[in-house]
Amino acid sequence: MAQKSIRYGQYLGAIRRHHRQISYNQVVAMERAMPAGSGKLRALDVHRLLTPYISVRFLEQVRTVIPLALMLIGFQALALRTSPEEAEWIALGICAVMLGLMLFMEGVKLGLMPFAENIGFLMPARSGPMVLLGFGCLLGAAATFAEPAIGALQAAGASVSAERAGLLKALLGPYATWLVFAVAGGVGLAVILGLTRLMFAWRLKRLVMIVVPACLGITVYAASQPGLEKVVALAWDCGGITTGPVTVPLVLAVGIGVAASAGRGDNPLSGFGIVTLASLFPVMTVLGVAIYLNAQGALPAALPVLTPSWYQETPVAELLGAMRAILPLVLLLFIVQRVVLRYKMARRDVFVYGVLTALFGMMAFNLGLTAGLVELGNQAGNNVPWAFSTHRESGAPPLYPRWLGLSMTMIFAFCIGYGATVAEPALNAMGITVENLTDGAFKKRLLIRAVAIGVGIGAATGVAKILFDLPIARLLIGAYLLALLLTWFSREELVNLAWDSAGVTTGPVTVPLLLALGVGLGEAVGAAEGFGILAMCSVGPILSVLTFGLWIDYRARRDKQRRVA
Repeated sequence: MAQKSIRYGQYLGAIRRHHRQISYNQVVAMERAMPAGSGKLRALDVHRLLTPYISVRFLEQVRTVIPLALMLIGFQALALRTSPEEAEWIALGICAVMLGLMLFMEGVKLGLMPFAENIGFLMPARSGPMVLLGFGCLLGAAATFAEPAIGALQAAGASVSAERAGLLKALLGPYATWLVFAVAGGVGLAVILGLTRLMFAWRLKRLVMIVVPACLGITVYAASQPGLEKVVALAWDCGGITTGPVTVPLVLAVGIGVAASAGRGDNPLSGFGIVTLASLFPVMTVLGVAIYLNAQGALPAALPVLTPSWYQETPVAELLGAMRAILPLVLLLFIVQRVVLRYKMARRDVFVYGVLTALFGMMAFNLGLTAGLVELGNQAGNNVPWAFSTHRESGAPPLYPRWLGLSMTMIFAFCIGYGATVAEPALNAMGITVENLTDGAFKKRLLIRAVAIGVGIGAATGVAKILFDLPIARLLIGAYLLALLLTWFSREELVNLAWDSAGVTTGPVTVPLLLALGVGLGEAVGAAEGFGILAMCSVGPILSVLTFGLWIDYRARRDKQRRVA
């Protein structure tokens, strides 16, 4: 088709023929002449405003939760030839999980994270170091007391054999308060050390090289003592569940604020590292308490099982759990900002909106988790051993030969670890922070996939520990020695990211699912306890992220050499 050329002046003239100029006074006069409206939004207007905003965030949660639910249902339907019970309630629970995740992530992003980062930035300049460290200790301890995953861990202790693991049974029974205080003290100490590191610009590499060998040393000692070897898996599991969807964003935000106040702006990930220490210190404190109790001799029998009170029943328990998880931390941050720092919030409405959104999101998430994903996980934990052993309720023979059933169980464990990690709200919060701090260089989706692969491998290894009665101490020592080796050759930024990813992979989604699976497998094979899966899920992402980062660095150096050549 032939093209016709025209002069630019002719083009402008043709365009100007369709233009009409009016004065600003005419516009104002026309606006004043219009009839006054009521100012109320119609239902159609609300739909046009909110639908584009909500649909994007809700579809993001659909892409993370639905594959996990379909995997749980599909494995039971195809491999175990069973279907979920009370499917209608499970479906409603899954919808509540997705709605809760959407609201929670929005609330954390708008309300809690900027609030905590502001405190971390202002406190070093307006108060002394001791006040800052004391606040960090209180923040870590309060977050631990409010963490709902601790309750899930204690509930799993009902399946522990008192004859074969008496000390472990006592820690989860009459000495449960000792356990919680040990974990809270460990997290508080970890936050103190983490903030001190940021103030004095200590490298996380050096701290990891000191703290991890200390954890491994006390683990070796506990594993060599009769009665203590069964507590090792519990201690490392405690290190994996102390950081949840509330604690991680707040601790990260405070650390980032302190790092910015200290002038470490050249390293976008310098605020990370506190979560790493919060995952390691509880291991030492829990084992220290266990060593002390073991030295006291005889332990009292487990407390009798009491009928739950009305506030311990669903749905009241989930609502109160959400309030315990969020409100104390918000109150602590508010008091510090107003009383200690004497700083007024610039946008109080945004802060209130964020807190309320996070609170209602966590409520919906807890309700949906109990009725949806946790119920699916419990059913899977009860049915999966049927693949290689006799059904413990009906007495039916195994569905498959033992080697095939065990292989299917290992693959299922990998899938459940991978899927649960993708749906973890704490990891999503960390991914948003990483993507913002690196200006999009490290995508949130890339981080989530790398961490999920590590958690999947860790879950499969933890299941193997239960199935084949492998010593958890040897698995942990070997894995962490390899992690230390990779850490030695990695950049500081990658070390911060990889080790912090271990602390955010186990939360309200992962913990109940993997604990239910471990309890079911432990009872099926006659194990004394079913702990250890969470511990392996914590070290797995460290190895995967470090390996992935070293490979990316290698390819970048190779491409640079090729361009130079």
